[in-house]
Amino acid sequence: MENAVVTADAAHTQHANGRWLREQSAHYIAVVKGNHPGLLKQLRKLPWADIALDHKDRTRGRGRLEVRHLKTAAFGHLDYPGARQALRVMRWRKDLTSNKITIERLYFITSLPPGAASGARIAAWIRGHWKIENQLHHVRDTTFAEDASTIRAGHLPRVMASLRNLAISLCRQDGHTNIAAATRHHARRPDRPLATLGWT
Repeated sequence: MENAVVTADAAHTQHANGRWLREQSAHYIAVVKGNHPGLLKQLRKLPWADIALDHKDRTRGRGRLEVRHLKTAAFGHLDYPGARQALRVMRWRKDLTSNKITIERLYFITSLPPGAASGARIAAWIRGHWKIENQLHHVRDTTFAEDASTIRAGHLPRVMASLRNLAISLCRQDGHTNIAAATRHHARRPDRPLATLGWT
């Protein structure tokens, strides 16, 4: 795991996770949202207007135009284990049908020291994470009806999301591309999930 770079969503941006990754000599790029209000406030207050642009890309597809700007700032006093840089991604999206424009600012922290990776590489890691997240969320909602779940209290939503992610990952690892079909396949015989897990 040494020198691996792990991307994390806000639910996994936990001090224990950051500490553990650094103990394994791995790096992280972790998104910071409202569930970390102090850290988010600290990141928002950085003088982003004075910080040079590290990377810019532009894509067109699925009926929209998207422009992304990445800025990075070395920062020695971030309240997170091993954090070396703060990142801000600004995304402009234009719906080509309605011409509606949306702007989103996303903040990240990373243990990567300045100069360890180019802006283009960091942007690619972040976009790769979003692609995986979007695929997972889509499958979790369409196949497992996650949005209709009534489990909303405490840690249970995160636990259930993790179990759904595990089921999806195991099906894909087993060679299934259609998760709904894979779920039906495993539901028909109780020995199939055990075989997929390697327990038989």
